[in-house]
This record gives sequence, structure tokens and C-alpha cells, in this order.
Amino acid sequence: MNVSNGGNDPIIDPTAKIGNNVEIGPWTIIGPEVVIGDDCKIASHVVIRSNTTLGKNNQIFQFSSVGENPSDLKYKGEASLLEIGDNNVIREGATIHRGTEVGGGITRIGSDNLFMPYTHVAHDCIIGNHTIFSNNAAVSGHVEVDDWAILAGFAGVYQFLKVGAHSFIGGLTHVNMDVPAYVIVNGSPPTARGVNSTGLERRGFSKDAIKAIRQAYKILYRDGKTTDEAISEIQKMPDFPPEIQTLIDSVLASTKGIIR
Repeated sequence: MNVSNGGNDPIIDPTAKIGNNVEIGPWTIIGPEVVIGDDCKIASHVVIRSNTTLGKNNQIFQFSSVGENPSDLKYKGEASLLEIGDNNVIREGATIHRGTEVGGGITRIGSDNLFMPYTHVAHDCIIGNHTIFSNNAAVSGHVEVDDWAILAGFAGVYQFLKVGAHSFIGGLTHVNMDVPAYVIVNGSPPTARGVNSTGLERRGFSKDAIKAIRQAYKILYRDGKTTDEAISEIQKMPDFPPEIQTLIDSVLASTKGIIR
């Protein structure tokens, strides 16, 4: 472990486990039962509160608070966890809370995510891989964000909602229903605006797959069908590509209804 202290050592609880080639800056606090994987870089003035596991090669910038007690009035001090995967970047002032007993006791974050300054992940959330939370984006408790989703600046997601893979939530948008995979949501009230085609192109989706996703979106949103009717028609599409199943699964998984 490399301690960059300049005469001001970080405070590390004796129960914490620090991997190889980890850098920890001055005035940082590493609390009890924290595990930090190899090659992580923890800047100065960071608090990793307790019961938090970091994988390898994560970067946490100054003034972030990770693994803090959940800000939920139902939380009564019970043991709870935060698990974070590999290669995540957590920028200045970001906050990520542990789980609660009601939500299963754990908050989970995957790998290769970017949390820009002042973003927030509340208790019991499940965040996938390759997501981007732009400045001040926040998700409330029990929210699920699937792989490659992007939340633009000051976007917010209400409790117990699901944000589908490859979706895009516009800046200042407050999401109050589930967001299907691939869909762009923007505005106040939040409205489905189309397919995140640019994101799909950047990630190597074929032109045929994107065309099929657009066709499925039209059936779901533009043809005046109920959700069940739309799903039934989408499943009958010729040359049904596997990418369409991701959209179907995200709609069927909704318990709060999807944004229209």
C-alpha cells in the first residue's frame, strides 16, 4: 500500500483489508470491515464508512462518501453491505450508501461505471456495468439500473424503479415509471422520445439490429396498442433478433408501468 500523506496519514481501521498497490491519500478514513482490492486509488478526504467491498482498479476522488449508513428512516443500525466491482471511477463528492434490511441488506454496483461529481446512489440499489451517471444525477432507494444506461446531469429516478439497458435519461428529467431498454426519456413530465440509436451504434450494434429495435419501439409506443398487445406483435416480428428480447424482458419486468 502506498500512503500519500504529506505528514497527514489516513485513518485505517484495523479490521480493514487493503490489497496490493493501493494508493490512499491524506485525511482519508477507511472504516471497519472495508475491503479494498488491488490497484485502487483513493484520493484525499474520502470516507469509506464500513462494510464495503471494492474490487480491483477502482478510483475514488476527493470528498466522496462511500458505504455510509443509508439515509432511510427505517434503518435502525442493522448490519448492511455495499459491494462494488472493478474499474469504476467515482468522482468528487459522490455518495453511495449501503443497503437496508428491508431491501435485502445490500447495495450492489458492477464494473466499469462512471459516477461524475456529486452523483448519488441510495440504499439497496443495483447498478449494472458500463453505466454513466452525469453530474448530480441521483437514484433513490431500491432502484435497478441495467448495463450501459446513461443518466444525464441532474436526472433523478424515484424509488423501486427500473432503468433498462442502453437507455438514456435526459438532463433534469425526474423519472417516475420504469424505463425500457434502449429508450430515450426526457422532459417534464418524462416522456419516451425514441431509441438511443447513437449509443447503440457506438457499442457496435448492427444496422439491422438497430432497425429492428426501432420497429419494435414503434409497435410499443406509436401504434396505440396496449403493452400486452404490443409485446405479442413484437414477438411475431420476422427475423426476430436477440437484441429485441432485451427490450421485451425489460418491459415484462416492469412492476410500476413503463414511461409512455
